[in-house]
Amino acid sequence: MKKRFLFISCDEAKHICDKAQYGEATSWEQFKLRFRLFYCHITKTYSRKNTKLSETIETSKVQCLKAEERNKLQSALNEELTKQQQD
Repeated sequence: MKKRFLFISCDEAKHICDKAQYGEATSWEQFKLRFRLFYCHITKTYSRKNTKLSETIETSKVQCLKAEERNKLQSALNEELTKQQQD
């Protein structure tokens, strides 16, 4: 059995952590991630911060612009830019 079979790098663990956050990681990847979290404090810290960020975003009451509002702002900005370039 190769050493790489179970042990993963920090970068790979971070990628799997991101995938797991959105429910895209396989059960094998999640197992490898949990194994890495057991002994790697860097990955553990990354995972903790990633979870905290996701929870904060989910609980925030952020209101985004609708597409038509964003388009109006973009066109107004473009008009102002063309006016400034012509002057």
